[in-house]
Amino acid sequence: MSYCVNCGVELDDTARFCPLCHTPVVNPNQPVNDALPTPFPEERGEVPPAAKREAAILLSAMLASAAVCCGVLNLFLHPSRMWSLYVIGAAVMLWIWLVPPLLDRGMHLLLRLMLDVGAVALYVFFISLDLNGWTWYAGLALPIILWGGSLVLLLGLLLRVNRRSLLTTVTILLGSLGAFLVGVEFFIDHWIARAWEPTWSIIVLAICAGLMIPLLVVRRVPALREEARRRFHL
Repeated sequence: MSYCVNCGVELDDTARFCPLCHTPVVNPNQPVNDALPTPFPEERGEVPPAAKREAAILLSAMLASAAVCCGVLNLFLHPSRMWSLYVIGAAVMLWIWLVPPLLDRGMHLLLRLMLDVGAVALYVFFISLDLNGWTWYAGLALPIILWGGSLVLLLGLLLRVNRRSLLTTVTILLGSLGAFLVGVEFFIDHWIARAWEPTWSIIVLAICAGLMIPLLVVRRVPALREEARRRFHL
């Protein structure tokens, strides 16, 4: 039995080099046995990547099958209700989320996020068709979706342009959450009473601000930042 003179690992009888540090094996008392098979392959093998086009076709076929089956069933089961629109809308939304980014890995982040937001808006639109809710869709749901989508687009651009630390990312997410909920209450109040009277969203915003201030302090003070990294493995 031979051992590597550099790292001490136990060597197989067929080894000419150490598998860990690649040190040549020289043992006059036990020459290399070329008759035995090596314990590991000598040639590097790679699994061929799955074809993106075939995967996209498979996903499209699965989603289309679910949508068509539910649409046909809707003709026989409760035809007075367009319940199949929930499944069809979900299938369309998932297709937009999955297939275009799969086919185009180099898609710009802004375009990808716009497609995602548009898919959510389209799905809620399908729901409004079943509920005869164009009024609440245009006056309430669509503004909330666009407000949240604009914040998501801003977040994506901010986090992509400059590499942010985990503390900075959490701080930005907390601020965005507070801003989103303030906007949600604004649209709800405007839809119901045509006037904005902020209540619960201001409380949430204050909580988010209270959580952001310590994170900003930790982020700005090097000693606290290093201590947080050691404590929480950041």
